[in-house]
Amino acid sequence: MKKKVAAYCRVSTKEELQQYSLEDQQNYYRNLIENNSDFIFVGIYADTASGLKKKNRVQFEKMIKDCKRKKIDIIYTKSISRFARNTLV
Repeated sequence: MKKKVAAYCRVSTKEELQQYSLEDQQNYYRNLIENNSDFIFVGIYADTASGLKKKNRVQFEKMIKDCKRKKIDIIYTKSISRFARNTLV
């Protein structure tokens, strides 16, 4: 059974170099997912926002809702810090 796969990309500033990084991340994951015959490409969720707060992370919130709605099986991301800075409790 094919897996429904998405990617989450985030940069923390709007600086020009960071924007290139965001584009690079999106292109990398789009190619990775679309070229795997075991995957169904769901989409790319991308934010330009701090990882310290959930505020202003519209795409992150949309991605979480889509997960809860069973629209996504797997999420690729650069590192766990793209989700949140404080991942350990």
